[in-house]
Formats: sequence, C-alpha cells, structure tokens
Amino acid sequence: MQNLLKQLKAENVGIVKINEQLSKHTTWKIGGPAELFVEPSSKDGLIKTLKLIRAAKVPWRTIGRGSNILISDMGLEGVTIKLGKGMDDLEVQGEQVTVGAGYPLVKLATIISRQGLSGLEFAGGIPGSVGGAVFMNAGAHSSDISAIFEKALVLFEDGRLEWLYAGDMEFAYRTTKLQQEPAICIEAVFNLRSGDRTEIVSKMQENKDYRKKSQPYSFPTCGSVFRNPLPHYAGHLIEEAGLKGYQIGGAQISELHANFIVNIGSATAKDVLDLIEHVKHTIFETKQIRLETEVELFGDRNEQVNT
Repeated sequence: MQNLLKQLKAENVGIVKINEQLSKHTTWKIGGPAELFVEPSSKDGLIKTLKLIRAAKVPWRTIGRGSNILISDMGLEGVTIKLGKGMDDLEVQGEQVTVGAGYPLVKLATIISRQGLSGLEFAGGIPGSVGGAVFMNAGAHSSDISAIFEKALVLFEDGRLEWLYAGDMEFAYRTTKLQQEPAICIEAVFNLRSGDRTEIVSKMQENKDYRKKSQPYSFPTCGSVFRNPLPHYAGHLIEEAGLKGYQIGGAQISELHANFIVNIGSATAKDVLDLIEHVKHTIFETKQIRLETEVELFGDRNEQVNT
C-alpha cells in the first residue's frame, strides 16, 4: 500500500491520505478509517487513480457526499475514492445540463429551478451527489433520475470509458446497471424542460418544506434506510409495528419518520446494523414481508446484511 501511496502522490492525482476517518465523510457521521483515501482533483486524476489501483490489485470503493451509505466501524481496506471537488463541473446549454458526479444534487436542483428549467423539483432536499443519484436512480415525489436522464460517462474497472444511455442503464426502483459491476459515474447529462420560473421554484420549495416537516434533519442520518416493498411503504410498516423511537446504542428509529435511523450522538455502525436486523426480523414476524436495505453497506459484516 505504501508503494501505491507513493505512486498516487507522484502522479499528483489529488488529495491522498492514509487512515482518513470516514465518519468525517458520511452524513450519518459513522465509519472507521480508510486504509488509503483519495479525492481526485480532476477526471484525469480519477482515471490515473483507478489505473494504479488496478495494477496494484487492491480493493476499492467510491463515495460521494456520504449519504445513503453505512461504513463499518473497522473502516475500509484498500482505497476509498471520494468524488467531490474537482469532479463537480456544471454546464447548462439550453434545456440540457452536463454535470460532474461530485456535484451536490440539492445545489443542482436549486440552480436549475432558478433558471426556469423543470424536471429536478423532486430532488429538493435529497442530500446526495449527482453520481450517487444516478447510481441509485434516486427519486421522490413520484419522480426519479430516470425521468430526466440522457446519458452518463462511466469509468469501468478495466479502464473502459463509455457513455451509457438511458436504454443501457436498466433503470428500476432505486436500481441501475451500475450496481451490477464495478464502475464509476463520472458525469451525467440530463434533459430538462423550460417552464415558468416562479412555478418551478415554488414546487421545489414545497417539496423541500415537506421533507423538512416529515423527515429528521436535526440528527445525522443517511436518508431512507429500507426500500419500499411496493405496494407497501417501509416507513408505514415499521410505524405500524410500534418501532418508532426504538433504540439500540446510539442508533434510534426516528420519531418523525420510521424509515430513518438517526445517530443521536454516539452511534456505531454495529448499533445501526443491529437495529436494521431487529426491524427486518420484526416486520417479517408480524407482516411476513422481507425488508431490504436501500442504504449501501460497506465493509466486513455490513456487506452481509442485505442478503
């Protein structure tokens, strides 16, 4: 790993650190150290980083703004790549937007709405990055990324750099092709629609206000924890089971929205995982419905929870 560290620094790929605490890079404020942490300063820096990782034959992961993920208390082996500054370019041409994977989704939705472009109103309040939103087909308020998606530039583990179009992505509920093999969304192109600026801004603000009222923003959280087992909703099932406020260690099921687990100050990944297992067991015992996590689970036991 020391040799890889030297190579990455020699190539000037961006920020490179040993044993960086990943709790500083997640919205849950949970996660142990990254054996090696890299925040590429450009697209070329990312491509060089993955090439060196591949040659060194070490495991790797990507993160964005750290929402929708739970990282083990033991941290992550290999290389953790953060897509942030340097991967956050934005270009607006008419009704088409090209945006880097590291760009904050909320910021993008706000800027676009103020320019009188419609299609991202649903994203007001979603805390993740563009790359994560594409990876998960993020959505809310009866819309999602697939509704505006044109194409994405994707870097595959073997070094291939390809544009994937909507028909290639296999979009489904919180699912895309990118979840099936190691790959990194570098940037995305969205097709929006011109509309009345006042109406668009008003609708997005309405969605933001709804999320603030109905979801816990006063404590660290990752967003929704469980996928909705349609036609049911995970939050309703958990609330009906009487689990609102249920707590293990520093992790608690939100009193405001039962599909959120909040860090009330000292939660560990183990606390959250134990709480997830308790919820899954309770819902299956009472409703005969198997809940699956929407949150990505990284490291050690974490990777076994969703099976």
